[in-house]
Amino acid sequence: MKKGHAKPRKEKPDPRRMAVLRSLPLEIKQQITGEEAQAFLYNEELPDSLLEKLKDYLEDI
Repeated sequence: MKKGHAKPRKEKPDPRRMAVLRSLPLEIKQQITGEEAQAFLYNEELPDSLLEKLKDYLEDI
């Protein structure tokens, strides 16, 4: 994952979401910024940039 300006957090990330990020192909993981990863791991609103990167891996709800 690319370095970003995400600040460290005291609470632990969601382990299920961590597993999802780890299961992504390397080329996708290398494109994700720290801010995008943090938003995903801590169930925050996902940036449009992350949704675009993950569009082939997300299911429509």
